[in-house]
Amino acid sequence: MTPEKRRAMIVQAVLPLLVEHGAAVTTSQIARAAGIGEATIFRAFTDKDELLAACVEEALRPDYAVAAIEAIPLDVPLADRLTEAASALGARLERMGALFGALRASGYKRERGPHKRRPGDDAIRDAVAELFEPERDSLRLPPEQIAAMFTGLLMMRGRMGDQKPDIEAMVDVLLHGVAR
Repeated sequence: MTPEKRRAMIVQAVLPLLVEHGAAVTTSQIARAAGIGEATIFRAFTDKDELLAACVEEALRPDYAVAAIEAIPLDVPLADRLTEAASALGARLERMGALFGALRASGYKRERGPHKRRPGDDAIRDAVAELFEPERDSLRLPPEQIAAMFTGLLMMRGRMGDQKPDIEAMVDVLLHGVAR
């Protein structure tokens, strides 16, 4: 197995453990989950912090969400396309929230530089914008702007607490406005 594949395999084995144990996961637990010896972990990663950083980077990757959005057929009604996209993005946000919540609860502090847009943000926005393309001529704004608004609404949905609207209601308001 190449070093890159071994690292990727270990990261995939560790992600569920991090949701369960946070940064308190032990190298023994990691080795068992990955089916490797503990020493192999440290041949792939210099230390546990490097492994945790690799797991965070993996969790932030947009690939699965982008693929799910790109698989949505463009010949179904726009509201259905957006509901399906919102479900894919919501699942990604829930997974990220579970991971980061567990890491934070266990005292893990990841090093951050200045806030910057991640390339994955653009990939998700572009995939969502494609869902609007069949209706481009009937839209009030360009698909890219509407996609940015839509993804922004979805990101804020998790912070709405008990006022959180269901996805269908959010899609309806986006497409038809707030007035009856």
